[in-house]
Amino acid sequence: MDDKFTLTFYMLSVLIPVYNYDIRPLVNLLHEQLIASQVEFEIICLDDYSNKKTGILNAEIKQLQYTSYKLSSNNFGRVATRQALAKQASYDWLLFLDADVMPKSHQFISKYIALLSTGNDAIYGGFAYTLEQPKNDYMLRWRYGTSNEQVHASKRNKTPYKIVISANFLIKKTVFLELNSQITQRGYGYDNYFGALLKSLQFKVYHIDNEVYHLGLEPNEIYLHKIEQSIDTLLKLDLNKEIQQTDNSLYNTYKSLKRLKLNYLFSKIYRVFKNRFKKNLLSRKPDIRLLQFYKLSYICYQDLNS
Repeated sequence: MDDKFTLTFYMLSVLIPVYNYDIRPLVNLLHEQLIASQVEFEIICLDDYSNKKTGILNAEIKQLQYTSYKLSSNNFGRVATRQALAKQASYDWLLFLDADVMPKSHQFISKYIALLSTGNDAIYGGFAYTLEQPKNDYMLRWRYGTSNEQVHASKRNKTPYKIVISANFLIKKTVFLELNSQITQRGYGYDNYFGALLKSLQFKVYHIDNEVYHLGLEPNEIYLHKIEQSIDTLLKLDLNKEIQQTDNSLYNTYKSLKRLKLNYLFSKIYRVFKNRFKKNLLSRKPDIRLLQFYKLSYICYQDLNS
């Protein structure tokens, strides 16, 4: 059978949640690759109540064929926006991309399309960071990303439910709606829970080297606060007994410490040294190993004092 004829059989919904970010370069690049792939597609961008200036700029993408840009009436958050996008999608395969990313490869779309019939439920392409270091105020996010998120697919596939970054992944519509509908709270850090649900329900996850560059780095203080929020989310899920199985290293280590009663020691370490930890983490040369220790001591402290 002719390859061109095979490609036209596939249908793909590209879904982009937007909040105060110029998505025109991303959407134009995706549209070009999608047209070249000869796949039947749609691009749906849902703006979660951005400022007026951003909305005016991004509305330009509506001129592109098979592309829509819709505005929310309020700020509903990441989880609800993705749920709304999935419900609006016309096709059975969904490619989710964050607004602040850019595909690394000129074959980004074709690499995903080639895997639509391989029997997987979700396919994760991975994250990448530019070699150029950012300004000092953004070093924490960049250093953590380059050391912990920029991971080759061969390594990610050894523990496929561990690094499940929602900024760049392909998933069956039915699977996404089933899992995402179980996330009923707003907040930061639900990627970990999504990975836990994929594992506990035994959906087939596969990783490939099809990265996107993460462009929207947060300032150090904001990123550290988001880390703390994600840990608070983990604790809330644990308290409600919603995590059955997970490959999340922080959560599993915390549970081991708690069984051994060592969480009291780590909680005390956080209470005594948290300001020293933060001084390093918010500096121009943050130590990522210290960040991991900070997270572990923070989760023990929060568990015992919240």
